[in-house]
Amino acid sequence: MAGRFTPPTPTTRSTVRGGHTPVPGQDGTAPLDLGLTLGPLRRGPADPTFRVTPDGSVWRASRTPDGPGTIRLTVRDGRPEAEAWGAGANWLLDNAPALLGAEDDPTAFVPRHKLVLATHRRRQGLRLTRTGLVMESLIPSVLEQKVTADEAYRSWRLLVRKYGEPAPGPATVPDGMYVMPDARTWTQIPSWEWHRANVDGKRSATIVRAARVAARLEEAARMDPPAARKRLELIPGIGPWTSAETIQRSNGAPDEVTTGDLHLPGIIGWALAGDRTTDDEAMLDLLAPYAGQRHRAARLILLSGRVPPRRAPRMTPGDITAL
Repeated sequence: MAGRFTPPTPTTRSTVRGGHTPVPGQDGTAPLDLGLTLGPLRRGPADPTFRVTPDGSVWRASRTPDGPGTIRLTVRDGRPEAEAWGAGANWLLDNAPALLGAEDDPTAFVPRHKLVLATHRRRQGLRLTRTGLVMESLIPSVLEQKVTADEAYRSWRLLVRKYGEPAPGPATVPDGMYVMPDARTWTQIPSWEWHRANVDGKRSATIVRAARVAARLEEAARMDPPAARKRLELIPGIGPWTSAETIQRSNGAPDEVTTGDLHLPGIIGWALAGDRTTDDEAMLDLLAPYAGQRHRAARLILLSGRVPPRRAPRMTPGDITAL
């Protein structure tokens, strides 16, 4: 990858190169779609670690092994470019190709259903991101356990803004961007602050346990996905749902399917077999033709927009803050 962050230079622009796959948009590959590729990293429209600006640029604030950093990603003339600031700028630039899917191989995917084929053709700019960072995906995934997405997004937003730090960079960094707290800070959040953020004791205890061994969990980003999930699931409170949601993002795992989800089996069952009552076992059977690429297949099915008609009211958000 060309270009490096060299202090005291405050910013570096780099044309993103390298990886298993050619730069998207070059050598006949489809142009990279930043929104599709990086969208799974965004925890709600007001995520303080993620912004999309009117020019189409994606900004992310991350806590890297070298410290906090901010990266701006854009596509110019079909080529991805990155700028980064802060102590973690070098790390972010080095890992920008993987973040944009350079280690992903979309040519390995063969659609087996008409719906999947049609969506695959419409979404050729999709790449599976690999952040190389475990805790930044693990913690919001734990917050999403057994609650609505909006509840979890609010909890993440409140905790990051209160205990994180402003994203480093120039005045052009979008307002309100923050880097998430470091591992030690997560372990020191008082119980009443978890309560104010509408996080129950089970989820907060899981996050604290994970934060205490954060260095060991971060090693999972360099493991093969099954071993990485096994490492995460050693922590009480982290099960198959949470480990899959994390490793999909941190490791760019094309075959790791989320099980234990309230909605996903029914969506996939409805899309592929017209059966909204599909359970995890039946979902895995339906995805079996996509062995090695089951996560990509599930993403394409979700992107198709084909979901079963709603029969029951939406899950009522819970609120423990008044208790």
